[in-house]
Amino acid sequence: MDDTQGGMDDEEALHGGNVSDEVVRVGRTVRKPWTRASPAVGALLTHLCERGYEAAPAWLGRDGRGRQCLEYVPGTTADRLPPMTVAELRRLGALIRRLHDLTADLPSFPALEWDVAVAPRRGEIVCHHDLGPWNLVRDTDSAAWTFIDWDNAGPGTRMGDLGYAAHGFVPLHPGGSPARDAVRLRALADGYGCDDAQRRELPDAVLHEVRGMHGLLVEGARTGRQPWARLHAEGHADHWGPAADYVKRHRHVWLAALTAPSLSVPDA
Repeated sequence: MDDTQGGMDDEEALHGGNVSDEVVRVGRTVRKPWTRASPAVGALLTHLCERGYEAAPAWLGRDGRGRQCLEYVPGTTADRLPPMTVAELRRLGALIRRLHDLTADLPSFPALEWDVAVAPRRGEIVCHHDLGPWNLVRDTDSAAWTFIDWDNAGPGTRMGDLGYAAHGFVPLHPGGSPARDAVRLRALADGYGCDDAQRRELPDAVLHEVRGMHGLLVEGARTGRQPWARLHAEGHADHWGPAADYVKRHRHVWLAALTAPSLSVPDA
Protein backbone atom coordinates (compact mmCIF):
# COMPACT_ATOMS: atom_id res chain seq x y z
CA MET A 1 0.00 0.00 0.00
CA ASP A 2 1.12 3.55 -0.76
CA ASP A 3 0.67 5.15 2.65
CA THR A 4 0.54 8.65 1.17
CA GLN A 5 -2.37 7.79 -1.12
CA GLY A 6 -4.37 4.98 0.46
CA GLY A 7 -7.28 3.06 -0.98
CA MET A 8 -10.84 2.59 0.19
CA ASP A 9 -10.01 -0.88 1.54
CA ASP A 10 -7.27 0.60 3.72
CA GLU A 11 -9.43 3.24 5.40
CA GLU A 12 -10.62 3.07 9.00
CA ALA A 13 -13.29 5.58 10.04
CA LEU A 14 -12.37 7.69 13.06
CA HIS A 15 -15.17 8.74 15.37
CA GLY A 16 -15.60 11.26 18.17
CA GLY A 17 -15.42 14.66 16.44
CA ASN A 18 -18.48 16.90 16.21
CA VAL A 19 -17.55 19.15 13.30
CA SER A 20 -15.42 17.38 10.70
CA ASP A 21 -17.03 14.71 8.52
CA GLU A 22 -15.40 11.74 6.83
CA VAL A 23 -12.27 11.56 8.96
CA VAL A 24 -10.40 8.32 8.30
CA ARG A 25 -7.15 6.67 9.24
CA VAL A 26 -4.94 5.30 6.48
CA GLY A 27 -1.91 3.57 7.96
CA ARG A 28 0.12 6.16 9.86
CA THR A 29 -1.93 9.07 8.51
CA VAL A 30 -5.30 10.78 8.98
CA ARG A 31 -7.32 12.04 6.01
CA LYS A 32 -9.89 14.82 6.31
CA PRO A 33 -11.89 16.88 3.81
CA TRP A 34 -10.02 19.81 2.28
CA THR A 35 -11.57 23.16 3.26
CA ARG A 36 -10.94 26.80 2.38
CA ALA A 37 -8.87 27.05 5.56
CA SER A 38 -6.69 24.00 4.84
CA PRO A 39 -3.80 26.01 3.30
CA ALA A 40 -3.68 28.20 6.42
CA VAL A 41 -3.84 25.18 8.72
CA GLY A 42 -1.04 23.57 6.74
CA ALA A 43 1.10 26.69 7.07
CA LEU A 44 0.46 26.77 10.82
CA LEU A 45 1.27 23.10 11.46
CA THR A 46 4.39 23.32 9.30
CA HIS A 47 5.49 26.40 11.25
CA LEU A 48 4.98 24.58 14.56
CA CYS A 49 6.82 21.47 13.36
CA GLU A 50 9.79 23.51 12.15
CA ARG A 51 10.07 25.07 15.59
CA GLY A 52 9.94 21.77 17.43
CA TYR A 53 6.48 22.03 18.97
CA GLU A 54 5.74 18.54 20.24
CA ALA A 55 1.96 18.82 20.72
CA ALA A 56 0.75 19.10 17.11
CA PRO A 57 0.56 16.47 14.35
CA ALA A 58 2.76 16.78 11.29
CA TRP A 59 1.17 18.26 8.19
CA LEU A 60 1.69 15.96 5.20
CA GLY A 61 -0.09 17.95 2.50
CA ARG A 62 -2.86 16.82 0.18
CA ASP A 63 -3.48 13.23 -0.90
CA GLY A 64 -4.42 11.90 -4.32
CA ARG A 65 -8.13 12.34 -3.54
CA GLY A 66 -7.73 15.98 -2.59
CA ARG A 67 -7.97 15.48 1.18
CA GLN A 68 -5.88 16.88 4.00
CA CYS A 69 -3.21 14.40 5.07
CA LEU A 70 -1.83 14.56 8.60
CA GLU A 71 0.21 12.38 10.92
CA TYR A 72 -1.85 9.83 12.85
CA VAL A 73 -1.31 10.24 16.60
CA PRO A 74 -1.81 7.12 18.74
CA GLY A 75 -3.41 7.34 22.16
CA THR A 76 -6.68 8.19 23.88
CA THR A 77 -8.52 11.50 23.89
CA ALA A 78 -8.61 13.14 27.31
CA ASP A 79 -12.43 13.14 27.45
CA ARG A 80 -12.20 9.36 27.83
CA LEU A 81 -9.75 9.59 30.72
CA PRO A 82 -10.13 10.74 34.35
CA PRO A 83 -10.10 14.52 34.91
CA MET A 84 -6.65 16.07 34.96
CA THR A 85 -4.85 16.49 38.25
CA VAL A 86 -3.71 19.94 39.33
CA ALA A 87 -0.17 19.06 38.25
CA GLU A 88 -1.46 18.00 34.83
CA LEU A 89 -3.36 21.28 34.51
CA ARG A 90 -0.09 23.12 35.07
CA ARG A 91 1.50 21.04 32.32
CA LEU A 92 -1.43 21.83 30.04
CA GLY A 93 -1.08 25.55 30.71
CA ALA A 94 2.62 25.44 29.82
CA LEU A 95 1.86 23.53 26.61
CA ILE A 96 -0.69 26.14 25.54
CA ARG A 97 1.72 28.97 26.42
CA ARG A 98 4.41 27.50 24.17
CA LEU A 99 1.88 27.12 21.37
CA HIS A 100 0.87 30.77 21.66
CA ASP A 101 4.43 32.03 21.82
CA LEU A 102 5.23 30.14 18.62
CA THR A 103 2.13 31.21 16.70
CA ALA A 104 2.89 34.83 17.55
CA ASP A 105 5.91 34.37 15.25
CA LEU A 106 3.84 33.17 12.27
CA PRO A 107 4.39 36.21 10.05
CA SER A 108 1.73 35.56 7.41
CA PHE A 109 -1.25 34.81 9.64
CA PRO A 110 -3.25 38.03 9.03
CA ALA A 111 -3.20 37.42 5.26
CA LEU A 112 -4.27 33.74 5.39
CA GLU A 113 -7.87 32.56 5.08
CA TRP A 114 -9.01 30.96 8.32
CA ASP A 115 -12.32 29.46 9.49
CA VAL A 116 -12.84 30.68 13.05
CA ALA A 117 -16.26 29.72 14.43
CA VAL A 118 -16.59 32.26 17.28
CA ALA A 119 -15.39 35.75 16.43
CA PRO A 120 -12.50 36.73 18.73
CA ARG A 121 -12.26 40.02 20.56
CA ARG A 122 -9.06 40.81 18.66
CA GLY A 123 -6.30 39.04 16.78
CA GLU A 124 -3.20 38.82 18.97
CA ILE A 125 -1.90 35.48 17.73
CA VAL A 126 -3.09 32.32 15.97
CA CYS A 127 -5.18 30.19 18.34
CA HIS A 128 -6.41 26.61 18.12
CA HIS A 129 -9.96 27.70 19.11
CA ASP A 130 -11.06 24.20 20.19
CA LEU A 131 -8.70 23.21 22.99
CA GLY A 132 -11.01 20.72 24.67
CA PRO A 133 -10.44 17.25 26.15
CA TRP A 134 -11.95 15.78 22.97
CA ASN A 135 -9.02 17.27 21.01
CA LEU A 136 -6.12 16.26 23.26
CA VAL A 137 -4.67 12.81 22.55
CA ARG A 138 -2.66 11.32 25.40
CA ASP A 139 -0.34 8.39 24.76
CA THR A 140 0.20 6.44 27.96
CA ASP A 141 3.21 4.61 26.50
CA SER A 142 5.23 7.69 25.56
CA ALA A 143 3.50 10.23 27.86
CA ALA A 144 3.08 12.46 24.79
CA TRP A 145 0.24 14.97 24.62
CA THR A 146 -0.94 16.10 21.18
CA PHE A 147 -3.64 18.58 20.17
CA ILE A 148 -5.64 17.46 17.13
CA ASP A 149 -8.36 18.98 14.91
CA TRP A 150 -6.88 22.33 13.91
CA ASP A 151 -9.50 23.16 11.28
CA ASN A 152 -10.93 26.12 13.21
CA ALA A 153 -7.56 27.64 14.07
CA GLY A 154 -7.07 31.32 13.33
CA PRO A 155 -6.52 34.76 14.84
CA GLY A 156 -7.65 35.21 18.42
CA THR A 157 -6.50 36.13 21.90
CA ARG A 158 -4.29 34.26 24.30
CA MET A 159 -6.83 34.37 27.12
CA GLY A 160 -9.69 33.43 24.81
CA ASP A 161 -7.90 30.22 23.82
CA LEU A 162 -6.86 29.53 27.40
CA GLY A 163 -10.37 30.34 28.61
CA TYR A 164 -11.91 27.86 26.19
CA ALA A 165 -9.46 25.24 27.46
CA ALA A 166 -10.42 26.10 31.04
CA HIS A 167 -14.07 25.42 30.30
CA GLY A 168 -13.30 21.89 29.15
CA PHE A 169 -10.34 20.86 31.27
CA VAL A 170 -10.91 22.47 34.70
CA PRO A 171 -13.84 21.98 33.91
CA LEU A 172 -16.10 25.03 34.35
CA HIS A 173 -19.42 23.25 33.99
CA PRO A 174 -22.82 23.64 35.65
CA GLY A 175 -23.04 21.70 38.90
CA GLY A 176 -19.36 22.16 39.69
CA SER A 177 -17.79 23.53 42.85
CA PRO A 178 -16.72 27.18 42.33
CA ALA A 179 -14.10 26.89 45.09
CA ARG A 180 -12.59 23.72 43.62
CA ASP A 181 -12.77 25.26 40.18
CA ALA A 182 -10.79 28.24 41.49
CA VAL A 183 -7.89 26.05 42.61
CA ARG A 184 -7.80 24.20 39.29
CA LEU A 185 -8.14 27.33 37.17
CA ARG A 186 -5.31 28.94 39.14
CA ALA A 187 -3.12 25.92 38.36
CA LEU A 188 -3.86 26.24 34.63
CA ALA A 189 -3.05 29.97 34.70
CA ASP A 190 0.11 29.40 36.74
CA GLY A 191 1.28 26.78 34.25
CA TYR A 192 0.67 29.25 31.43
CA GLY A 193 2.63 31.91 33.30
CA CYS A 194 -0.18 34.48 33.15
CA ASP A 195 0.79 38.00 34.14
CA ASP A 196 -1.50 40.17 36.26
CA ALA A 197 -3.39 41.65 33.30
CA GLN A 198 -3.99 38.20 31.81
CA ARG A 199 -5.25 36.86 35.15
CA ARG A 200 -7.75 39.70 35.32
CA GLU A 201 -8.85 39.08 31.74
CA LEU A 202 -9.22 35.32 31.99
CA PRO A 203 -12.64 34.95 33.71
CA ASP A 204 -14.32 37.30 31.22
CA ALA A 205 -12.50 35.55 28.37
CA VAL A 206 -13.99 32.23 29.51
CA LEU A 207 -17.44 33.81 29.48
CA HIS A 208 -16.92 35.25 25.98
CA GLU A 209 -15.94 31.85 24.60
CA VAL A 210 -18.73 29.88 26.29
CA ARG A 211 -21.37 32.46 25.42
CA GLY A 212 -20.05 32.54 21.87
CA MET A 213 -20.43 28.79 21.46
CA HIS A 214 -24.01 28.93 22.74
CA GLY A 215 -24.81 31.79 20.38
CA LEU A 216 -23.27 29.91 17.45
CA LEU A 217 -25.49 26.90 18.11
CA VAL A 218 -28.65 28.98 18.49
CA GLU A 219 -27.90 30.93 15.32
CA GLY A 220 -27.17 27.68 13.50
CA ALA A 221 -30.57 26.34 14.48
CA ARG A 222 -32.21 29.55 13.21
CA THR A 223 -30.39 29.67 9.87
CA GLY A 224 -29.76 25.98 9.21
CA ARG A 225 -25.99 26.55 9.00
CA GLN A 226 -24.11 23.29 9.42
CA PRO A 227 -22.72 21.68 11.43
CA TRP A 228 -24.13 23.99 14.10
CA ALA A 229 -27.79 23.29 13.28
CA ARG A 230 -27.16 19.56 13.64
CA LEU A 231 -25.28 20.02 16.90
CA HIS A 232 -28.10 22.18 18.25
CA ALA A 233 -30.60 19.46 17.33
CA GLU A 234 -28.43 16.95 19.17
CA GLY A 235 -28.72 19.04 22.35
CA HIS A 236 -25.31 20.73 22.58
CA ALA A 237 -26.86 24.13 23.35
CA ASP A 238 -28.37 22.57 26.46
CA HIS A 239 -24.83 22.40 27.84
CA TRP A 240 -23.35 25.68 26.58
CA GLY A 241 -26.24 27.91 27.72
CA PRO A 242 -26.19 26.80 31.37
CA ALA A 243 -22.36 26.75 31.25
CA ALA A 244 -22.39 30.44 30.32
CA ASP A 245 -24.73 31.16 33.24
CA TYR A 246 -22.45 29.22 35.59
CA VAL A 247 -19.36 31.13 34.48
CA LYS A 248 -21.14 34.48 34.76
CA ARG A 249 -22.29 33.72 38.33
CA HIS A 250 -18.94 32.56 39.66
CA ARG A 251 -16.27 34.46 37.72
CA HIS A 252 -15.73 36.82 40.68
CA VAL A 253 -14.66 33.82 42.79
CA TRP A 254 -12.16 32.77 40.13
CA LEU A 255 -10.87 36.31 39.65
CA ALA A 256 -10.07 36.51 43.36
CA ALA A 257 -8.20 33.20 43.23
CA LEU A 258 -6.31 34.12 40.08
CA THR A 259 -5.09 37.44 41.46
CA ALA A 260 -4.36 36.38 45.05
CA PRO A 261 -0.65 36.72 46.01
CA SER A 262 -0.56 33.01 46.77
CA LEU A 263 -2.94 30.10 46.79
CA SER A 264 -2.54 26.67 48.32
CA VAL A 265 -2.78 24.34 45.31
CA PRO A 266 -2.48 20.60 46.00
CA ASP A 267 -1.15 18.26 43.34
CA ALA A 268 -4.18 15.98 43.32
